[in-house]
Amino acid sequence: MGSLNTEEVLIAICSIVVLSYIFSIVSRYIRIPSVLLLLFAGIGFGALANFYKADITFSPQLIESLGVVGLIMIVLEAGLDLKLGRNKLGLIRNSFFSALIIFAISAALITIILENWLHEPVEKCLVYAIPLSIMSSSIVIPSINPLSEQKKEFLVYEASFSDIIGIIVFNYFTAGDTLSLHSLGVFGGNIILSVILSVLLSFLLLLIMAKTKLNIKFFLIFSLLILIYAGGKIFHLPSLIIILAFGLLINNWEKFKWEKVLKFFPHEQVESLRHLLHSVTAETSFLIRTFFFILFGFSISLHFLKESEILLVGSLIVAAMFLVRILYLRFFVRTNLFPESFFIPRGLITIVLFYKIPKNLRLTSFNDGILFFVILTTSIIMALGMVFYKKKPDQIVEESQFMENN
Repeated sequence: MGSLNTEEVLIAICSIVVLSYIFSIVSRYIRIPSVLLLLFAGIGFGALANFYKADITFSPQLIESLGVVGLIMIVLEAGLDLKLGRNKLGLIRNSFFSALIIFAISAALITIILENWLHEPVEKCLVYAIPLSIMSSSIVIPSINPLSEQKKEFLVYEASFSDIIGIIVFNYFTAGDTLSLHSLGVFGGNIILSVILSVLLSFLLLLIMAKTKLNIKFFLIFSLLILIYAGGKIFHLPSLIIILAFGLLINNWEKFKWEKVLKFFPHEQVESLRHLLHSVTAETSFLIRTFFFILFGFSISLHFLKESEILLVGSLIVAAMFLVRILYLRFFVRTNLFPESFFIPRGLITIVLFYKIPKNLRLTSFNDGILFFVILTTSIIMALGMVFYKKKPDQIVEESQFMENN
């Protein structure tokens, strides 16, 4: 960072946190996602720094690290918000297939657009298309407060599934030796191993939280979750599954009926841990999300808006994503979903995965302005959907596919 003294840095950090709280309050009334406001604030701060010739720079590794930690917290927060049960099976099934099919078709279309426009190898274009096809839970989850509970749950599940599916597929296509029987076998084995580990490690984390005598519990678990995620990345395991499973286990402990386990972890004890985790996770993810989007916005230069190639390619990509989502939700889920059709934001996970593209798979002619354009445009489209969605939650008649069975 540039030549700011300690007091100025502290003032800047605290002012950004206060500004983010104000954005969170304001966004409830104007229905524009607070993260979009943060992004534009970061762009504005960057423009001011350029205007006054201030030498302020941030390491890309800092932004990437914040993005990874933010992703972990957002997935954990999603798990702590979701309830499981037989009456949720239809909702979970619909959201999973929505995430999977929309992701797959979007990735295929974006690959075709990039390959035809840039004339580069299709496997490299696919690696770039994968992050652009992932629905951003970091933007979706904080933006759904005006919606009813059924709509919220559908979007939280869908965004979480989209993150996990996208990361699993990205890791597969960047690991090398793709589309061979050996690589497919390893890929399937890693998923099975992650599911088994998610159960074992979730109980281990719960044991640590329940049995430790110290009052400082959360950041111990927080550090262990980051270690699990980082270790999973080293061994090419989809470790977000483990984090989501831990959140789901804590939030649905009352459905657990195994008496031998319950005598060690009574419902009352786990319930107090759930409240602690939920509170601290929400606060931490808010803080990390704040600085990630401010710093990312700060790094964006709007000069790319003057380049016709970026506007054309970016518009084709956004149009493809929007069309796929509208058609799938309308004709396969078979209901008029509004404003869900507008929820196509790309954000934190897209940026993090772009930083992780190996050098040997990078497109030489790809302009990063396309990434900025897609993130800004898709976020604005989602904001417009929320602005035009005027009903209050108690005035909404739910579509039958998302009603809970009594």
